[in-house]
Amino acid sequence: MRVGFAGLGRMGAHMAGNLVAAGHDVTVWNRSPDKAADLAGRTGCAVVATPLELAEACEVVVTMLADDPSSEIVHFDPDGLFAGRGAQTFVEMGTMSPDHIAALARRAPTGCTVIDAPVSGATQAAADAQLLIMAGCTEEALAPIRPVLDAMGRATICLGTTGAGAVMKLAVNSLIHGLNQTLAEAMTLAEAAGIAPEAAFDVIENSAAAAPMLKYRRPLYLDEDAHDVTFTVSLARKDMAVTAELARSLGTLMPQGQVTLDTLIDAEARGYGARDMASILNYMRKERP
Repeated sequence: MRVGFAGLGRMGAHMAGNLVAAGHDVTVWNRSPDKAADLAGRTGCAVVATPLELAEACEVVVTMLADDPSSEIVHFDPDGLFAGRGAQTFVEMGTMSPDHIAALARRAPTGCTVIDAPVSGATQAAADAQLLIMAGCTEEALAPIRPVLDAMGRATICLGTTGAGAVMKLAVNSLIHGLNQTLAEAMTLAEAAGIAPEAAFDVIENSAAAAPMLKYRRPLYLDEDAHDVTFTVSLARKDMAVTAELARSLGTLMPQGQVTLDTLIDAEARGYGARDMASILNYMRKERP
């Protein structure tokens, strides 16, 4: 299948590479051209200069972008995806607001389909094609492009309606960011009582509170400076801000989510924004009394 991919960040480059490895005819675009050129040099995929060209060259276009404003530019600009003619399906896999997904579906070219299909899993899961994909569509709507998603993930769960994938992604991320905060609190409590960080983490990782993210983030929690950033505090703050707004619009309470958001806002203001979200442990150690 002729697949276009826009957004070659920490996750997207791996995902696009897996599409090539699965035998798809892949063309890529990225705001920073050097990342697209690097991927092309490693995988043999094609590169175009604008999102419009991407839409004209492919049947399906996958976008893996950071936020609503980035997606708006890539889709709606005069040289954006929706100005092209050729692609019939647009799959947004970044973490977006449901309102933005609704706008994409409303403004898509006539006869085209928009599917929100955000993912759960860190950069290693993206590299290993082991992402969980949450698709805002029916099984029937997904069927024509299932080989595309199967090349990037271990499973796809169809949630029935446009925007449902975006909602579920925010719900999952609220759990992840809450767990990140709670882990930081539990570790600082143990350390204050004289328990070594490695020993405390051993117990937590083997306890009933263990979660997969604790295992693969362990190196970052125990030695943040020695490892590459996988997901920044600023992105976590963005996620929780969008989630809080969604909760307000739906009339649901998220008191714990608000505490997590307030902590992320303060950490970002204190210079943690570009650091991995695991740095909240160091934030709790150093910035909070």
